Amino acid sequence: MRHIISLLMDNEAGALSRVAGLFSARAFNIESLTVAPTEDPDVSRMTVVTNGSDAIVEQIMKQLNKLIDVIKVVDLNDTRHIERELMLIKVSTKKAARDEVRCLVDIFRGRIIDVTENTYTVEMTGTCDKLDAFIEALDHDLILEVVRSGVSGISRGDKPIQS
Repeated sequence: MRHIISLLMDNEAGALSRVAGLFSARAFNIESLTVAPTEDPDVSRMTVVTNGSDAIVEQIMKQLNKLIDVIKVVDLNDTRHIERELMLIKVSTKKAARDEVRCLVDIFRGRIIDVTENTYTVEMTGTCDKLDAFIEALDHDLILEVVRSGVSGISRGDKPIQS
């Protein structure tokens, strides 16, 4: 099962390495990883997407809680949450494909942010499923390059994740 784990951690050198090392030491795959400072410059939020049984993820979360840099760990799957990912995708648009690609971008509510004679660069945000569906809808021969940010997630409602 897919899990989105949100961590608050000290914003200091080596903290990311220790978290990634914990996953690596247990041969546990990280599907995506995002990390950035929060409203407090001394604290970072890390979002880790991984696959595994509930029992395995529970063990990982217990181990994460033992790391000195980690302030709080939450499995967003246990709460109502919002998740988004950013994708930049460069697409070949030689003559016949231009209108087709523009139409797909509109349908998926993306934005064309760069245009050349032979390419469009598209910016799109949404769930992983939406971004995957956009890629599947495109002719794969047209895709030149894809860059994805990884998932960012936040719990819904009034209560923030705090230390």
